[in-house]
This record gives sequence, structure tokens and C-alpha cells, in this order.
Amino acid sequence: MKYKIGFIGCGNMASAMIGGIVKKNILKPEEIIASNRSEGKLVSIKEAYGIATTTKNEEVSENSEIIVLAVKPIFYENVIKEIKKTIKKSQIIVTIAPGIDMDRIAYLFGQELKIVRTMPNTPAMVCEGMTAACCNEAINEEEITEVCRILDGFGKTEIVPERLMDAVVAVSGSSPAYVYMMIEAMADAAVAEGMPRNQAYQFAAQSVLGSAKMVLETGKHPGELKDMVCSPGGTTIAAVMELEKNGFRSSLMEAMKVCADKCRNV
Repeated sequence: MKYKIGFIGCGNMASAMIGGIVKKNILKPEEIIASNRSEGKLVSIKEAYGIATTTKNEEVSENSEIIVLAVKPIFYENVIKEIKKTIKKSQIIVTIAPGIDMDRIAYLFGQELKIVRTMPNTPAMVCEGMTAACCNEAINEEEITEVCRILDGFGKTEIVPERLMDAVVAVSGSSPAYVYMMIEAMADAAVAEGMPRNQAYQFAAQSVLGSAKMVLETGKHPGELKDMVCSPGGTTIAAVMELEKNGFRSSLMEAMKVCADKCRNV
């Protein structure tokens, strides 16, 4: 059996990607296979999406046109060692690991291959992911277009030069964690003011969702949108002043720098 795409590794990110691809009918379930060490994980994803599953990574690498290496970065070397003899030059290797560049992937495989390096994020689980992609010279335009079509199944995709991948990790790959922390903090403050917790999460999360949508759909600068909320002498500008006094923006910027630096030193 030949598959359009195969996932080696079936964790949260792979599950999110598969879910989006199937839900949006980008590919049929019978065109997808996934491998994982845990039978339990495979049972749940097979029941959810109807894809083929296996505990053998070689079965995925031998029978898939596109192979997504969806394991944690620390396992890349071992997985590649396991499947490298089954890989053909006609196949496309897609990586989702931060900090591992395309030259490193080619070196580990020991041959020139078609490689697409990507950085998706966990909002792919609700089909609102943001994915960056770059490819090596072995990939032609038709092939990268097809890979991006599949990636668009769980959100939006942008082609970027590989030199920006560390920045991508900081601004979108890891940033959902920062946003969740902000939502949690906003909700905690609302609870302190007497609001029930479930309602507090609803207000905080919807405000973040709506604010992000305004940035994307109005095309206005975030600073301009912020100014629209800050009436002279009002409550919002008072809150903004307190955030600035406590280093709100500089803390985010420093956190992203640490994230990018960590990525460069993987």
C-alpha cells in the first residue's frame, strides 16, 4: 500500500496536523499512515481519523511519498538511522523540529534528499496553526506547493528563508505558551475581582481571539489598535502604564530572544 503522507511519531503536533488534514478534506484518511511506539496512541488516532497505523517506522518510510519526522528533536538521529536505508530520492522529507537545519538532516541521511523544514504550532489542533516552511534546492516548485497545500489544512503557511527559522520558533512556535500564560493571568485577576473562573477564562480568551482577528483583518498597526482603546485619562491607559512600568513588552521580547538563542544552540 502506498500513502501520500506518512507521520513518524504521533504526538500532539502530529495528531493536530493529521486532524486538520482530514477535517478539511486535504487528503483522504486512506492516503495517510502514522507510526508510534505506543499502541494506545495509535488506536485513538485510528479511531478518530480512520488513517492507517503501524508500530514500525520503516513501514512509513518505505510506503509514503511525503514523510513527516514528527518526533522530538532528541530522537531525530536515532529515527533517521533506523529508516535511512529505506529512503529514496523521490521522497520528500518534512521536518518539524526546532534547531535542526536542512544540512544536518541531509548529513544524517547520508545523501542529498528533498527536504522541507517546517515549524508549525499547537493551534493546528483547532485548524488555526501558523506554519513556516523552507526547502532545499532539490525541491521543485510543484512539490513545495503541494507540501504547503497540505500544511494549510490546519492553518496558514508562509515560506521563509531558513535563516529566519529561529525567529519563527520564538514568534509562533513557542508563543502559544506565552499567550496561555497571559490568559491565565487575566482570568486570575478577574477572579480576584469576583468573577467566576469559567466565565473569566471565556472573557479573557475571547478578548485575545478578537484582538488577534482585528490585527489580521483590519491591516492596522497593533500600536494604532492599542491607541483606539486608550481614551485620554481612561482606565485602559492607566493599565497600559502599569504594564509598561513592570516591563511587559521588554519581558516578552527578552523571552523570545532566549527562545531563539536556545534554538540556535540545540
